[in-house]
Amino acid sequence: MEKRKETIVVPHDFTVIGDYALENALVISKAMENEIVLLHIVKKRSEIKEAEKRCKEICDKFFKEHFITPSYIVREGSIFQDIGKFAAEVKANLIVMGTHGVKGVQKLTGSWALKVIVNTEVPFIIVQGPPRSKKFEKIVFPIDFRLENKEKNTWVSYLASYYHTKFYFLKQDVKDKTFRAKIRANTLFARKYFASKNIEYEIHTAPGKKKFAKETIDFATQIKADLILIMTTRDISLADYALGAEEQQIIANKEKIPIMCVNPNPELRSRGGFSAMGG
Repeated sequence: MEKRKETIVVPHDFTVIGDYALENALVISKAMENEIVLLHIVKKRSEIKEAEKRCKEICDKFFKEHFITPSYIVREGSIFQDIGKFAAEVKANLIVMGTHGVKGVQKLTGSWALKVIVNTEVPFIIVQGPPRSKKFEKIVFPIDFRLENKEKNTWVSYLASYYHTKFYFLKQDVKDKTFRAKIRANTLFARKYFASKNIEYEIHTAPGKKKFAKETIDFATQIKADLILIMTTRDISLADYALGAEEQQIIANKEKIPIMCVNPNPELRSRGGFSAMGG
């Protein structure tokens, strides 16, 4: 029996950013042999017919340029709820979504994108531009003092199985002795896991002079990383959205580095592990 191909969902808002997401999904699908589904969410049922026409035009153009035709679907609903619901329905293994950075009205800006992400169980790759490369060869893996669930490890193995990936641990530098001890423990846990899977890695320590989010972006820029792999905060507050959560700053980074976001499973939260983006 032929193995069922997994699905990449690409939310598209009929802007060039949506086109970038589709192009990035194509690069990933070629390596992972995924199918691509373009998704557009409308607010009113009366908008569906016109939206379907535009989706077809996008997919037809994509075929002319790449000789691959994504399927598409238009749904009435909310981007904050229905992107995740649709991804679950089609059993997607990944969502590739564009963001308009930190500015824009009624666009998927950094804060809006984060709201979509934390309401979805499927991991996201967030992009702001066309594909930077055809492979994820350099991935930055930030480590802080918080507990991490084991789901992120699964994605480390998943990415490494498709690409000749080298991971770059970036440890947060803190003065508090308790937090420093937790970071050491988290790093040791990560080293053991990577070694057990024969996955190549390097360990670096952030300077500790700026916010960890900023230093993560600086480091990723310095080594010309293809991707940053982070965890999101499950119980993120309204204040975090307003003030700019760490994840939001990473997602909407000015260097336009793609970000892979994995949501923690609350059932695994108390089982230990290592942490990767926060505080």
